[in-house]
Amino acid sequence: MADATKITLSDKELSLVTDAGWILTKHAIIQKVYSLFTECIPAVETALNKGGVVLPAEVRSSVPKIYKGENYLQLPYVMLDHPRCFNGRDIFAIRTMFWWGNFFSITLHISGVYKIMMQENILKNNKLTGNNFFIGVNEDQWQHHFEENNFLPLQQLSKDDQLKMLAQNDFTKLALKFDLHLWNNMPALLREGYHEIAAILA
Repeated sequence: MADATKITLSDKELSLVTDAGWILTKHAIIQKVYSLFTECIPAVETALNKGGVVLPAEVRSSVPKIYKGENYLQLPYVMLDHPRCFNGRDIFAIRTMFWWGNFFSITLHISGVYKIMMQENILKNNKLTGNNFFIGVNEDQWQHHFEENNFLPLQQLSKDDQLKMLAQNDFTKLALKFDLHLWNNMPALLREGYHEIAAILA
């Protein structure tokens, strides 16, 4: 027989399990994220075009992908990858993410031939100092949270340390983070973020 403490619900849990409204609200919110990310697709393209970013044909021609999951560190998420090219160790992606209870983010993720191709522009770009970017420091390139073992604010690093961190790993991740309380301003904030990404790559 199951341990009663493992299946007994607290008052809060009982309140939630008997209320369908909150889960329907969750579905409605996720759908709004999908709508927002659909609107982001042309915004990414506009930023890259206006920024004069030259991308390989296979990256430029990639089809946008929006997808969701229920369990990134036990919480739901939605991601937009556009443009995107995942070819073994060769990765180029601009990933927009909504993570329930945490943030929106935009991440430039490059590795392999794409890192070699883009690294010179990034290293030469003097816009990295003094802006809102975070740099990925985790050896696991598939982590997305903003704890100190995964991302560090570039503002906290000297220019020399920035260049060292950009050059030392097989991949580079540069990210922008947006508080969920800014939800109603997200279309404009994400558009601005894409232009910041484009400025790094130009």
